Amino acid sequence: MRRLLFILAIFLFASQACTVSYTLSGASIAPEVKTVSVQHFVNRAPLGLANLEQYFTDELKDKFKSQTSLTVVNDVGDLDFEGEITRYFTKPMAITGDETAAQNRLTIEVRVKFTNEVEPEYNFDTKFSQYADYSSDFDLSAVEQELVEEIVEKLIEDIFNKSVVNW
Repeated sequence: MRRLLFILAIFLFASQACTVSYTLSGASIAPEVKTVSVQHFVNRAPLGLANLEQYFTDELKDKFKSQTSLTVVNDVGDLDFEGEITRYFTKPMAITGDETAAQNRLTIEVRVKFTNEVEPEYNFDTKFSQYADYSSDFDLSAVEQELVEEIVEKLIEDIFNKSVVNW
């Protein structure tokens, strides 16, 4: 009986002394980091949806709200994102035998400056680019909103992974 109590005591002590932190997003954020800020991303590209800059900014904030326990602040946070949408263009991709495009590609590029006040070795200033293809049977305006949502989701995932997942 004494041996069982001893083993139980060791197990309880070990389980209290050893803790492991998991996040479903895979984020690896220092415990000292409490806040994140996303400055307004200006659209410097000559083309693009009218609400693209606000949509992109809001989506980046939402990613951190939903995937981390950080508080999103309006001033400069422990993690800070700023940047601009630098390119927004479409080009033909798959050319058919009669030299017409069967598919087109919409591409969006953003420049992101990331500042980590707690771990400055993770700071970066990088361009991210993503695209989505669409059939040339459709006018861009008919599919543009859906394509932009798909592309922005990919861009946000890339930015999130580079800044806090450290893959």
